[in-house]
Order: sequence, then structure tokens, then C-alpha cells
Amino acid sequence: MLHIFNTLSRKKEIFKPLHGKQVGLYTCGPTVYNYAHIGNLRTYVFEDVLQRALEYNGYKVKRVMNTTDVGHLTSDADTGEDKIEKEAKKEKKSVWDVTKFYTEEFLKDIKDLNIKVPKLLVPATKTIPEQIKIVKTLFKKGLAYETSKAVYFDVSKFRNYTELSRQPLSEKITAAREEVVADPEKRHPADFALWFKLVGDFKNHIMRWPSPWSDGFPGWHIECSAISTKFLGQPFDIHTGGVDHINVHHTNEIAQSEGAFNKPLAKYWMHGEFLLIDQNRMGKSVGNFITINDLKKEGFDPLAFRYLILTSHYRSRLNFSWDSLKSAANAYVGLKHNLSLLQGYSKLKTKNASESKQLIATAVRKFKNAINDDLNTPEALGSIHELLNQLAGLQKENKLNSQNAGLALKEILKLDSILGLNLKNLPKIPAKIRQMAKKRELLRANKQFTQADALRKEIETLGFSIEDTPAGPLVIPN
Repeated sequence: MLHIFNTLSRKKEIFKPLHGKQVGLYTCGPTVYNYAHIGNLRTYVFEDVLQRALEYNGYKVKRVMNTTDVGHLTSDADTGEDKIEKEAKKEKKSVWDVTKFYTEEFLKDIKDLNIKVPKLLVPATKTIPEQIKIVKTLFKKGLAYETSKAVYFDVSKFRNYTELSRQPLSEKITAAREEVVADPEKRHPADFALWFKLVGDFKNHIMRWPSPWSDGFPGWHIECSAISTKFLGQPFDIHTGGVDHINVHHTNEIAQSEGAFNKPLAKYWMHGEFLLIDQNRMGKSVGNFITINDLKKEGFDPLAFRYLILTSHYRSRLNFSWDSLKSAANAYVGLKHNLSLLQGYSKLKTKNASESKQLIATAVRKFKNAINDDLNTPEALGSIHELLNQLAGLQKENKLNSQNAGLALKEILKLDSILGLNLKNLPKIPAKIRQMAKKRELLRANKQFTQADALRKEIETLGFSIEDTPAGPLVIPN
């Protein structure tokens, strides 16, 4: 039975979908004005593991992700420049070219990390009519008002505005003083923009659409309400994102969606913690971010970074360093090496007695219990390593038969459907290497040990090694 931590209730809850085995999952996506940094991508890995765990538990998941291609200002609130237009000026490109390029780069990054692409990946600019419709509804409900610069949501008229964040409204008002200066017609400092008009700093805004309140463009938050409601209905099951979205973005989403439709937006809210660098938050605004391309340039497999992420619980902060990534890369290579050994042993057709079947069943049970305990990936990974160590011990004692070696490999690859480490793609042994190994075995049988050792060393220079077992030699990648 799957348990997940619900930010709304601040406790673990048994997951019970709204509609049988169907699950509606909304995952906040990137603002496509720059490359995603590895802190962003940690959140997308967490959301990917969530989807995989749901599917492993027999649920059919309908996952929706937005891409923000308009309206996200540099303050993350209602002040500053539009991030897309600022980047377009910097790169001397059109806003459309910028969003297209960085969307494609984002898709390359998630492919490198073996993250499933959401079937519904929806740009904000594709749902402008739906966003306008929600704002109209908020006007009818008395929750929206208009100034000469923008249309705002009136937070004072929405009960439980801070239910998700549990941040006193007085703190939000203090934090929002700058926005009052930007628009002195705002009724309350914490009110947030639903629609910006083409006046003042935004009079030359390139992306613009007609609306009942004047030509303009939407605020950042309204897109997610429009996209989630259009494709998942309201309420839906799970809404996810990073912890940085709790106090502003997700709080505002709830207010506008529930204010418009008088029913909950989502049943469960899940949030991934920060990836830190030098114990500080990673961010594009402070210029300390690292991308997947940076990792690749340093010679790291992106899946080694995925492995690093899985060694920490998604609700725990993780400090990134090149040393920690190197350790994760070594552990990932070691994991694949041990699986290659297991794969090789499963092909030796040994019939000796085995004590391994119960070990396999225990490891699978531990893994499932860990994953179903709010996606405890460190414990889940640990159960696989523990099993492999146990099987290696049995193999040395000639107590692991090929049938159970094959069973263990099969079960671990099933479990990897949740971890997403792509363990099924183990290195293949080239025909040339196999032939050299057979020749070496013939030399050993003929007691030509000097020649056999020379051939073994040659095989090692080609990136492979031979392990002699009681059941015969195994050829494995180094």
C-alpha cells in the first residue's frame, strides 16, 4: 500500500485515488528561458520516480506538465522583467525562438536522465483563452479587481489563503512591499497578478493577447490552474513541484482555482527539497547553477547523477559536490558490474544447490516497502546492493545456481522500472572477446598457463576481465 507525504496535511497518508485506478498527476514544469540546472532536474527525477511507483502499484497515470513561456517575471512575483523577453534581448533572438530552443534542451536533459516525457507537455501560451475564462469567473465571484496596470486576485476575500504554506499573511504582506511600490493601486501587498496590461514597463511587451481588460499577457500562476483544470479536471489526485513553490506559486494556484470553482484543486500536494551547492541554494539568478551538459563535459554519465539523487530522500536537502558525484558514479558502475556478473552466471547452466530464492523474495519485499513508504529511494537502493552482496557470497561458495541467478536479475530489472537507472542496458560482450576467452580456457585445459595469462591480460587491456568461478569463467566489462 502506497503512503505519501501530503504537504497540505503535513503528514504521510495512504494514497487513495479519486477515481479507482486512474491517477491525475500535475507536475510543475520549467520556465523555458535558460537551461534547466541540476537542482531543477532533481525535482523532475522525484516526479518521475513518483509516476513509476504509481504505475508499478497498478495505477494508470495521466500526467500533465506545463512549460512557462510567458509571464514569469524576474522577481518570481509581480515585479521585474519577463524572463523570456529579457533572455531574448540578451541573445538577440525572438521570444519564440528562445522558448523553442530551451524547451528542446529541456527534453534532451530529461532524456539523458531517463525521465519519462509527460504525454501532455503544455506551453502556457497554448491556453490563453482558458486562463482568461478563469479570470472572468474570479471577477464574477468578487475575487478579482482591476487597476490601471493589471488585474489582481484579492487574497483578503479568499478564506484559508495560507493553508498550504502555513505562512502568516502578515509575513507575506511584509515580503510583498516592493510590489505596492510597483503598483500603488493594489489593495493588499499580497494580492497577485492574474493579467498584466501593456502599460508602463510592459508597454512594449512582445507577447500579447486581447482580453476584456485590455491587451496584455497573463501572470505566472494562472497558467497552471488553466492547464491542470483543462486536462485533469478539478479536483485531481496529486500536484507536485519544488519546495520553493509552496509559499507563492502553489498557494496562489490554490486560491485562484478553488476561488473560481469552489472545490479543491488537488487531493495531495508533494514537494521535492533543494539540491544545494556549497550548502547554498542553486539558482540561475545567482549564477551558481550546473547543467547536465556541464556534467557530460566533465565525463560523467547523467545516470550517475540520477543515482546520486536516489541516494537521498526527495524531502531531504542534498548537497552537490563533484566528489559526491564521483562517488555516485563509482557506485553506479559497481552496480552494473555486479549485474553483469549475475547475468553471466545465469548463463552457465549450473545445477548446484541454492540458498538464494528466499534472499531474492526478501529483497523484493524490502524494496517495495521502501518505495511505498513515501518513495524512500535510499532504502530501496540499499536492498538491491544488499541482495547482490549476498548472492556474490553464495556464488563464491558455489551455492548459487544459474536459475536463481537469472531470477534475481529479472527481479532487479523489474525494480529498476521504478528507479529508472536503465540497468537493462548492460554492456554486451563482443564476439571477439568471447572467442579470446574460449581460447584462453583451452590453453588452461592444456596447462599452457603462461599463454593463458598473456591472453587474459590482453582481454583486460580491451576493457573486459575474466572471473573464474567453480561453474566456469565469466567474462564481464571492467
